[in-house]
Amino acid sequence: MRQLYEYHPVVGYRFVPNLKARIPHEGGGYLLQANETGFRSNRPFVPKATPGYRRVLVFGDSFTAGDAVSNQQRYTDLLESILPHAEVYNFGLSSTGTDQQYLAWREFAQDIEHDVLVIAVFVENVRRVVARFRPHRDAEGVERLYAKPFYTLEGDQLQLHQVPPSAEPFDLGDLSPEEQGAVDNGGRFPLLRGIVNKLGAKEAIQRMTHYQPLPAYDSAATIGWRLMRAILAQWIRAQTRPVVLMPLPLPQHLDEVCDAAPYQARFTELAAELGCTLHDPLPDLMRYNKAERRRFRWETDIHFTPEGHRALANSLAPVLERLLAQRA
Repeated sequence: MRQLYEYHPVVGYRFVPNLKARIPHEGGGYLLQANETGFRSNRPFVPKATPGYRRVLVFGDSFTAGDAVSNQQRYTDLLESILPHAEVYNFGLSSTGTDQQYLAWREFAQDIEHDVLVIAVFVENVRRVVARFRPHRDAEGVERLYAKPFYTLEGDQLQLHQVPPSAEPFDLGDLSPEEQGAVDNGGRFPLLRGIVNKLGAKEAIQRMTHYQPLPAYDSAATIGWRLMRAILAQWIRAQTRPVVLMPLPLPQHLDEVCDAAPYQARFTELAAELGCTLHDPLPDLMRYNKAERRRFRWETDIHFTPEGHRALANSLAPVLERLLAQRA
């Protein structure tokens, strides 16, 4: 198996710099190209602004990095064809939490001239920020546990831990009981979820049980949201340029089997407090019919298809156009 990532002592890992690879996938495979900085891009990220162009920096996880599609099919690259004279630098990094994405901004992007910063938060990240270990596949394709940098709240102050994280993988038995409780296992009720998926009744059962996949958004007082909120607040307050905060929904939200209102309330409150621009793309995506929305992701892979990326780009473009016009 081709090695796609390399260890990084602050963020945890990044794409292998200057990597070019074709990745097998249910959609027929896709091309992945990384630049010298270790992010998916066909060009270098240069600090100095390009004369005559407006620049947008975008941070996120695999939904922004573009798992399952080639570089040019991602919503960030499509934005360049929609917005005149725009450069969009995609700092998405697959499987990371918002905490690692903030560290990536600190490590790689603070000195890059830009007009707008977009923080694309796949809403599942509220669980990742409290995790200290996450599963990844090693060079042989075996799933192992790897340490990740993480924050805790000491009063109202963020404290960074596990930097640098260990470069060596762990087995669950290597961890203390406390550490085992800090492993992100991919969601609530993993055993029940596996049984339901095998029976093919996932959507019906979620509807009947009013399933809430992310209870950390139910209250502003949960540890997951308090930690996510503190990370985003520190990140956004450090900016001197406009910021767009963009929560990305789960497939269950697009399928209308769970309620988006809790996470929408939390991000609305946060954006109002910080004075940044909130762009919730869910209402735009829900204007498509059910069959069209289902084509926004693959048959088994939940990541965006080219159609999903196109819909997201069309939703975000007017927001960026307005902010870039104000900057001009």
